[in-house]
Amino acid sequence: MLPTLDAAAATFSLSRFVEDVHVLVPLAGRARYERLPDGRTTLVFRVLEEGQRGDVCLVGPRMRALFKDTTGIARAIVLQFKPGWSTPLFGVAAHALADRIVRLEDIWGRPGSELCLDLLTTRSLPEVVDRVSRAIAVRAHHTVEPSSARLARRAVHLFEAGEARVEGVAERLGVTARHLRRAFTESVGIGPKDFARTVRLRRAVRMSATSKDWARIAADAGYYDQAHLIADFRELVGLTPASFLKRAGERRVRSAGEAQVAPRA
Repeated sequence: MLPTLDAAAATFSLSRFVEDVHVLVPLAGRARYERLPDGRTTLVFRVLEEGQRGDVCLVGPRMRALFKDTTGIARAIVLQFKPGWSTPLFGVAAHALADRIVRLEDIWGRPGSELCLDLLTTRSLPEVVDRVSRAIAVRAHHTVEPSSARLARRAVHLFEAGEARVEGVAERLGVTARHLRRAFTESVGIGPKDFARTVRLRRAVRMSATSKDWARIAADAGYYDQAHLIADFRELVGLTPASFLKRAGERRVRSAGEAQVAPRA
């Protein structure tokens, strides 16, 4: 059973830390998990063998896109956390999770295993989120957050607001670029320059939803030119922009079919 919540943990709100929650439901025994490079830590709860088994994993911040086809999954619930919260929520520095998929029980020990067993008894998405929230609340209540985490989160906001230069962000925060790099890598999981690249890439992807003028997208997203954008796509995603959009379009068509065959929780 999960630990009893004390008064402080009972007031814990997971929504403060979560950016996105979604459910993956497979078609014909297959579920596709795709993720662009970013500075986020994601918790994934997978139900295997029609609810008889499962696992809970942390997917760390990434500098390369992740395209994963899995079999034998009944469903998977994905909680994406805001950057800079790995230490206070999970008790592990973000850089220790970078480009890794780690079972929660390997970090938490027995409480991680107990959370998985508890989640296997749930029947709805709100139940899963509530159980995860309770488990994290117990851990967070006893975790000391490093001061560097607050600095890193402030830097995240500046990068996502449009600042691209590490030196510019450091100056606005009143610290040296070296200090910012150290704090950012520890708390976000990747370096600030790399994080700025992922912000620019994701900005270009969002713009491509309404425009196919890649020269304009490149300029508006902050690239030197279209060739720079294409080079970043190849390095970070492994695809050209056109190939990525084609793949995304095919995925949307498949998702529509899955919704008819296997409704989401």
